[in-house]
Amino acid sequence: MQTERERERERERERERERERERERERGRGRGRERERGREGWRERERHIHRDDKRNRIKALMVLNNCVYLLLFY
Repeated sequence: MQTERERERERERERERERERERERERGRGRGRERERGREGWRERERHIHRDDKRNRIKALMVLNNCVYLLLFY
């Protein structure tokens, strides 16, 4: 009788752990606020990532340009 209760408690704990894991997966690990907004939050993040990508590309080109300049004219 006692062991049956313990098994049931263990099953319940396991279900709770599984639910918690599922919630973590849905939230995307700590990005809960953006995830709650749904697709708009995702699009907003994508836009920021894209903008940062453009900035990084421009910076890389500027550095490359400086290197070429130094090699040619120094």
